[in-house]
Amino acid sequence: MLAAVPFRRFLLTAIIRKRFQSLDHLRPLTRAKSLCAILLFVLCAGFSAAYAQGNMDDDVVRVESNLVQLNVGVVDRKGNAVTDLSTHDFVVYEDGARQTIASFEPAATPFSLVLLLDMSGSTLNFRTTLKQSALRFIDALSPDDRVAVISFDERAHVLTKFTTDRRKIAYAIDRAEGRKPTTELYKALRFSLDQLAGEGKRRKAIVVMTDGIDTQMRKADTLLLAGANTNEEALAAIKPEANPTLNSVLDTTDRLGVTIYPLQLPSADVKRLPLPSPQLIGVYSAANKRLETLANRTGGRLHAINRLEDMGRLYAEVAADMRTLYTISYQPGGSRPRDGRWRAIRIEVKRPELLARTREGYYAR
Repeated sequence: MLAAVPFRRFLLTAIIRKRFQSLDHLRPLTRAKSLCAILLFVLCAGFSAAYAQGNMDDDVVRVESNLVQLNVGVVDRKGNAVTDLSTHDFVVYEDGARQTIASFEPAATPFSLVLLLDMSGSTLNFRTTLKQSALRFIDALSPDDRVAVISFDERAHVLTKFTTDRRKIAYAIDRAEGRKPTTELYKALRFSLDQLAGEGKRRKAIVVMTDGIDTQMRKADTLLLAGANTNEEALAAIKPEANPTLNSVLDTTDRLGVTIYPLQLPSADVKRLPLPSPQLIGVYSAANKRLETLANRTGGRLHAINRLEDMGRLYAEVAADMRTLYTISYQPGGSRPRDGRWRAIRIEVKRPELLARTREGYYAR
């Protein structure tokens, strides 16, 4: 069917050539009139062909791949990472049904990574520690990992695009600045995901240092908490996992196969609030729950920074964790519709002494 338009063009060309050849024996005036008629024919025929092409394009079925990508960590009973497995060692289930593994990448395969730094006014007092810890993190990555450094306050700022050049990355971290009181965490996450989308089939991750308090979400949560008089009422008033902004980010991470590692600043600890009203406890508890959801749904881990001096160690732990991840992809079997329902994922290792960790599932949107 798709060959019909090229054939029409071929036939049209042949007809026009034939008609021009037939003009040679005519008088000048008659030849001019005939030439005008031929040109009119060409215009009409060309429009018809373009219209046909457009209709044919509408008839072409474009299939969107629903390949599911998992970053999988494996440890033994003592918690030691195991990095020498192959595709034959894994079994993947979706909603209890065994799936066929379509592709497998060993733990040594490099990542494309966004290092996302909170540069809002709340981090001013420990910028030096933050930057030193981020540099330690970069040193712990694989030499072939591609890193983009993005800072955010009221908007996201690209400090360096994806590169393996450690000098460029270090320079970008060093010049990260910001003083705005506004913190647009989820806009920065969406921006980072847009950048990662251009990294093709490479493994992808975001490491974000933040307290989790997003300015826009805080405003929305505060409205929900207006009538709360106790801590229990405040916690019941917000359903943090039902937030549409959060779920939009999670849908994109599902599609791209991105793992998110939040490093949560000490300022996010509810126990450290100076005047813990029910409303404030509700806001901070919701922020904490959303960071936990980001980590769990994407197969990452939430690291709480209880002391600023622990920041460098936790960054290094994230880098070490990333170096032990396998990547497994599968195409869900059968003709299951994209109905928005939850699909539970379970992954097993054939060696019973080993334990596998990955994201819990996804919504089929």
